[in-house]
Amino acid sequence: MNVQNAIQAIRDQKFQPIYLVLGTEEFLQKQVRQAFTDSLQLDVDDLNFAEFDMEEDSLDAILDEAESMPFFGDYRMIFVENPVILTAEKKSNAPEHNIDRFLTYLKEPVDTTILVFFAGYEKLDERKKITKQLKKNAEVIDVAPMDESQVRRFLQQTLDNDKMNMERNAFELFVRLTNANLTKAMRELKKLQLFAAQTKHITKKNVEDLVPKSLEDNVFELTNYVLQGKTTEALQLYEDLHIQGEETIKINAILISQIRIYLQTAILLKMGYQQGNITRSLNVHPYRVKLAIQQVRKMDIPTLTQLYDQLIENDYKIKTGQMNKEFLFQLFLLQAA
Repeated sequence: MNVQNAIQAIRDQKFQPIYLVLGTEEFLQKQVRQAFTDSLQLDVDDLNFAEFDMEEDSLDAILDEAESMPFFGDYRMIFVENPVILTAEKKSNAPEHNIDRFLTYLKEPVDTTILVFFAGYEKLDERKKITKQLKKNAEVIDVAPMDESQVRRFLQQTLDNDKMNMERNAFELFVRLTNANLTKAMRELKKLQLFAAQTKHITKKNVEDLVPKSLEDNVFELTNYVLQGKTTEALQLYEDLHIQGEETIKINAILISQIRIYLQTAILLKMGYQQGNITRSLNVHPYRVKLAIQQVRKMDIPTLTQLYDQLIENDYKIKTGQMNKEFLFQLFLLQAA
């Protein structure tokens, strides 16, 4: 079941006895948790609420709680974190788990208990009997990371619901700075909404001022300055990063990684690969591939190869102490432009 439908059913108190919340999107996980606790008006101190961690707690302890009747209430709710027994991962010092007892419980779960497993994993071990049976008997809620288009729709819907407007160029910058990651985007959007609570309008400058840039974001911008021949901007950004205490060798290493992705993308595009194929081949975030495609369409492979080779050579010279690292990097920016 998709997360929106699941949350609505939970709010309507159309409960199932067992849930498996599967996926790594932290924001969506929190939304599901909140829906459960709000629907039953439970908190951590409530006698009808319990929380377990399967890296520390056994299945027997969880089932003892699940088989208990609610205390002056309609339901007992149990959250189970880190169900590692559903994966191929081996944990040292993990408790013994009574798999057979759990498989028996799955066949006839207590209808006054809501048992929720939060499996924050990309995938489970489908070969295991416990995994197969749990997925068969539980209501599976998908909280896998959204792709870029889904994140954009979710953000726009959030803004519309709050009657908030974000300028187009501000929206594009916001998506880039949050790497089209829903959890990060929603965290940063809260700050922007608080800042624009009176005006209900978010500008590009608001995004620039309030959404922090990681070193990778700054090097991405530096890369674009280099490719566009904007020497003054490139040198100024490097100087700003240097003043902030960023190491030249680290900046150079991230720039190498960025140019490598551009070069690989250009080669794969020439071979006829599409964005999805490139993403799988390079094993990087789809949004990074999309941005790379936009850039390399304006570049040729020999130029990217020359830039990459120069950066590798500079990395060697810096690490072997052949030249002053700051001077060498500034020289590269001038020559590249």
